[in-house]
Amino acid sequence: MSNFDLIMFDLDGTLIETAPEICDAVNDTLRRFDLPEVSQQQVNDWIGQGTRDLLLQALAFSGKTDVVAVYANASFALIAAEFDTHYQRRCGTRSHLYPRVRETLVALRDRGVKLAVVTNKEGRYTSTVLNAHQLMPLFDRVVSGDTLTSKKPDPAGIQSCLASFDVPRHRALFVGDSSIDVATARNAGVPVWLLPYGYNMGQPIEACAPDRVIADCSVLLN
Repeated sequence: MSNFDLIMFDLDGTLIETAPEICDAVNDTLRRFDLPEVSQQQVNDWIGQGTRDLLLQALAFSGKTDVVAVYANASFALIAAEFDTHYQRRCGTRSHLYPRVRETLVALRDRGVKLAVVTNKEGRYTSTVLNAHQLMPLFDRVVSGDTLTSKKPDPAGIQSCLASFDVPRHRALFVGDSSIDVATARNAGVPVWLLPYGYNMGQPIEACAPDRVIADCSVLLN
């Protein structure tokens, strides 16, 4: 029997290694507008606040300006639409599940645990990525960065899952890879475990002070 009735997961850097194809889509877009490309490490460090924010960061760096100026530029909507085309095409091409993810999710479902994704990735990308790896059927609820009026570290996504399944906070767990995930779980009053191989904006995972750091998802079955 699991210690938890509901386990919620971040997506990028937690369930799926998505950074390589995000980087591909960003650089596809930059090339289209004759802007210098960015590195894989830069993209890794920008992951966490959602794909729109990541694109703003990349454009600001490549154009030697700031995020406010990029967002205010009339061409941003055109550039964002171009990125959307490239990222939808790239989804599933260079991403992969982290170790033991699929078998762990299946085993947890077999035990009757409710499973959810709470991510800052926009909904259209979340669906494409989950479907590319045949994970969507394993989740009872998916909360993306634009599902509600706020996103992580606001606790609304976690709170909506607790309410949906009528699960008390002490019987729920959040699993992520970053300080944003820790802050979200703390704001919602639920325990949080982190995986060490995600993105966390370039910072050591231990500095986030999660309740546990686990080697891979299979630890959830112990």
